[in-house]
Amino acid sequence: MGLFDGFLTWFSGLFKKKKDFNLGIYGSPNVGKSTLANKICKDFSGEILSKVSEVPHETREVLKKEKLTLQVDGKLLTLNLLDMPGIATKVDYRDFLQFGIAKGKAQKRASEATKGIIEAVKWMDTVDAAILVMDSTEDPYTQVNLTIIGNFEARNIPVIVAANKIDMKNSNPAKIKEAFPQFEVIGISALTGQNVNALYDMIGKKVS
Repeated sequence: MGLFDGFLTWFSGLFKKKKDFNLGIYGSPNVGKSTLANKICKDFSGEILSKVSEVPHETREVLKKEKLTLQVDGKLLTLNLLDMPGIATKVDYRDFLQFGIAKGKAQKRASEATKGIIEAVKWMDTVDAAILVMDSTEDPYTQVNLTIIGNFEARNIPVIVAANKIDMKNSNPAKIKEAFPQFEVIGISALTGQNVNALYDMIGKKVS
């Protein structure tokens, strides 16, 4: 199955009665959501969507790439890609000081990040499917991941878990599979593109 085949299966299956739908990318800060959003955007439009930074909460509002268009059997199908702010249980401005950000700007960033989290949760009521990105070098069994998953399940949102950063030596996607056996999990590197085509295929098979 090629690069777009998985998505085409998805579009023509689950969303065959809906020509325009929202795909949300969720996860904690700095797990690679925006890098993955940029990869998908690049594949479909040749453009990037989000700024990427090592500083947490770089994305503090929902970023949208609307009307990514594909033609299937002579019909146009459109995708709205949504890069969500990182979900966190709390945002402390002091966490930004270590990156050389001045106190005033750090406080402003923390306030914006908190609003972004609220916005991301509200958008769960309008997303049609989601990719939950986790850092495969970290312990996946966190309160944030449990909270996100609980919200998805409460809304019956189709979701697939992308265990990101498999290009790193200490990556362990198996830990994520063990923590959340109820989900299909796939190891990817959004940075290098490794296994991203397989992620597309898995999404298509899961929700078609």
